[in-house]
Amino acid sequence: MRIRDWDSNLKVRLFGEALMNITFWMFFPFLTIYFAEEFGKNKAGLLLVFSQVFSVIANLMGGYCADRFGRKRMMVLSAIGQGLSFLAFAIASSPWLQSPWMGFVSFAFAGVFGSFYWPASQAMVADVVAEKDRSNVFAIFYTSINIAVVVGPILGAIFYVQYRFQLLLVAGAVCMFLGLILAKWTRETAPIQKKVAISSDGKWYYFLLNQLRDYRLIIKDKTFLLFILAGVLAGQTFMQLDLLIPVYIKDFVKNQTLFSIGNWSFAVKGEQAFGIVLAENGFLVALFTVFVTKWMGKYYERNVFVLSSVVYAISIVLFSQTHWIWGLIFAMAVFTFAELMGAGIQQSFVSRLAPEHMRGQYFAAASLRYTLGRTIAPLSIPMTVWIGYGWTFFVLSILALVSAGLYWVMFYSFEKQKVGTHM
Repeated sequence: MRIRDWDSNLKVRLFGEALMNITFWMFFPFLTIYFAEEFGKNKAGLLLVFSQVFSVIANLMGGYCADRFGRKRMMVLSAIGQGLSFLAFAIASSPWLQSPWMGFVSFAFAGVFGSFYWPASQAMVADVVAEKDRSNVFAIFYTSINIAVVVGPILGAIFYVQYRFQLLLVAGAVCMFLGLILAKWTRETAPIQKKVAISSDGKWYYFLLNQLRDYRLIIKDKTFLLFILAGVLAGQTFMQLDLLIPVYIKDFVKNQTLFSIGNWSFAVKGEQAFGIVLAENGFLVALFTVFVTKWMGKYYERNVFVLSSVVYAISIVLFSQTHWIWGLIFAMAVFTFAELMGAGIQQSFVSRLAPEHMRGQYFAAASLRYTLGRTIAPLSIPMTVWIGYGWTFFVLSILALVSAGLYWVMFYSFEKQKVGTHM
């Protein structure tokens, strides 16, 4: 499906969200460094855990709100809410006011609004795109995000240190601009029957309780429970991309030469080095996702899941053993390969595992791998104070290897379940 054949809603979103994502990635990867410097690593890690709890609740509520109040309305409100949050963050980092606490609260609110935006945006795609074309449309949005992950950190590495206030102002303005564009040039797409299906006197917390009750029923599926547990443990590795890794690079990369030609050289340090490494990740993901996914499709799923976790463990060990910028670039290449190995098979495995009448609930429950993983992952930052960087990286590599073992047990359970079903 060509972009020119897309619904106008999606064309508007592709442009607006691309602009917002580039701006967002100009400063977001460096915020962990900012909070660690302002609060100390112990407090920063615990505060980030605390902020993620609210994002988890918002994520659970996002689908309800998108159905109850409409996709367009939730996306407009969320974009404007994010914009106001970033403007408040900018004020907290301005030449006239330096308030890390106000900045943290603003960051937490921005995360909550982002969690409300995501389900509505995904539902809108499902509303206006035929099932056979959805994967293509989602892939283009995914590629757009990864282009932003390439461009944003490179620009951020140049401007963030000296111009954080201005970047946050621009981010707030862009988010609010996106909200206004969505309000003016998109239409509501939520099916009428979905709105009617939700009782007008139903309370939001009833929905939340029902959602949690559904999850409780689903995790009684032993194979699926192992899938979630393995995903949470593996997530402790790849979620360090914007948590532990930037802090580590900031602490240990001190003015190293990246390129040298004759008398000319280009040196990097701290935030600049991390911006380059993060941009490398986005570039490799955008360039090789399709190729690696097709390559991995030739192998048995169990081997791909297990090997992906093992490669994550290797990449974390590589990070821990080098402070050299080119060594970090190599470690990130290995890290990205692990990411790409599992990128194309996760959703297809969930669809195979789920009963047809519960497929939607299984996909919703599968997102717990990320929401729970994201909640726990910031603990790695205070761990560097308690046990040091070396042991923290060692613990993360062990968690990745444990997830590999859980994936192995999961497939054994899955095969046994299939045999039992066909007897």
